[in-house]
Amino acid sequence: MDITFAPAHRLAAAIRSRTASAAEVLDAHLARIERYNPGLNAIVTLDAAGARRRARAADAAVARGEPVGPLHGVPVVLKDGHETAGMRTVVGMAAHVGHVPAEDGAVAARLKAAGAIILGKTNVPARLRGEQSDNPVFGRTSSPWAPDRTPGGSSGGAAAAVAAGLAPFDVGSDLGGSIRFPAHLCGIYGFKPTERAVSLAGHLADPPGMTRNFRIMFSHGPMARDVEDLDLVTRVIAGADGRDFEVPAMPLPEPPPVRMKDLRVAFAPAFPGAPVAAAIAAEVERFAAALDGDVARVAPALPDLDFAAARALFSDLVDGLSLAIHPPRDGAAPLTLHGFLDLLDRRDAVIAAWERFFDDWDVLLCPPAMCVAFTHRPASAPVEVDGVACPPGSLLDYTCPFNLAGAPAGVMPVGFDGEGLPIGLQVAGRRWDDLRVLAIMKLFAGRTAGFVPPPGFG
Repeated sequence: MDITFAPAHRLAAAIRSRTASAAEVLDAHLARIERYNPGLNAIVTLDAAGARRRARAADAAVARGEPVGPLHGVPVVLKDGHETAGMRTVVGMAAHVGHVPAEDGAVAARLKAAGAIILGKTNVPARLRGEQSDNPVFGRTSSPWAPDRTPGGSSGGAAAAVAAGLAPFDVGSDLGGSIRFPAHLCGIYGFKPTERAVSLAGHLADPPGMTRNFRIMFSHGPMARDVEDLDLVTRVIAGADGRDFEVPAMPLPEPPPVRMKDLRVAFAPAFPGAPVAAAIAAEVERFAAALDGDVARVAPALPDLDFAAARALFSDLVDGLSLAIHPPRDGAAPLTLHGFLDLLDRRDAVIAAWERFFDDWDVLLCPPAMCVAFTHRPASAPVEVDGVACPPGSLLDYTCPFNLAGAPAGVMPVGFDGEGLPIGLQVAGRRWDDLRVLAIMKLFAGRTAGFVPPPGFG
């Protein structure tokens, strides 16, 4: 077993069976971090000494025959937006440089309870706002596929670290595509759960003490090199924690057995009015065509929805909530309560349209983004799609619809473009059908080459 590219569930099984030790697994990852991270700048905080102590304790627990969790002894990294007790949480902001939380946020606490060893934090854009992972505190993260290209944002450090074999998984956060977009750019798997499936307690995007405005359309979810790990980690972190009272006090529904021959699969190589590279649209069509005859039904379809209006609604909600906390400097009036409730009514109509759509279809296959990994550039600079300059805001056109709908959506690697850069496929389903969407992704993953290490990192 290649320790540094083995999935988390296999590492955990090896540690439980004592065919590998937690210390051995950790040392292999630390050696790889020492070798590759300086060129990537994916991991920005590293607690090697603390991780070694916890690995020794994990091995001692196994030797004593104690019951252990599903991630016992597995080293992981966390996006630098999750508070971790005793480990700085900076969020790419100078105001947070000295912030060392006294307690774990919900995600860190759940991972530790499952036995995982958190060894460090991965880079993000400042305040988690941006499609590239660059900030004035830690600098810029590069893609392991090409040093002149971005791994995306805001979970770009997470995607780069996982793709490079520095850790088996990370847990990102996703308001408009921050899990799925970097997963697509870096050739790994990523999953955004249903809104409110995972507690947001201890997620830091503003200086301590400020009013929390990340309350809707926002999710925490796993990023990994194996779809089985997405399922495992989602189960570990999902559910009520007694701190975020918007999370239902019930587990995610277990789906009945999922069979390929029963699936109703819709696909869309493009969304109305949204640009997309021909290579990405072609991968969606190719994958869907290959399912024909093996599933109950596969056909092009989309909900009866004005996609341009829905995209504008998403932006209005994000901007309105942000400006309620950070008033505009130009003196413009912030969003009123009446205005906010009106936006929520309009959002309800969008959710209803997607729910009706998923009455007829089990999943929708579509692009995760309009382009593959692009070169580092200023945040406001356009991004070329097949030679056409597109505004950077268009980078969210294929991911934010599922934040607006609050629906689960994952990304899986399915191919490469003409330059050898990875292309992902987005798989979305009905709200609260998270485990069913993941089960379908497992079936689909068997029809792909799966994760492929970037050149020079294998």
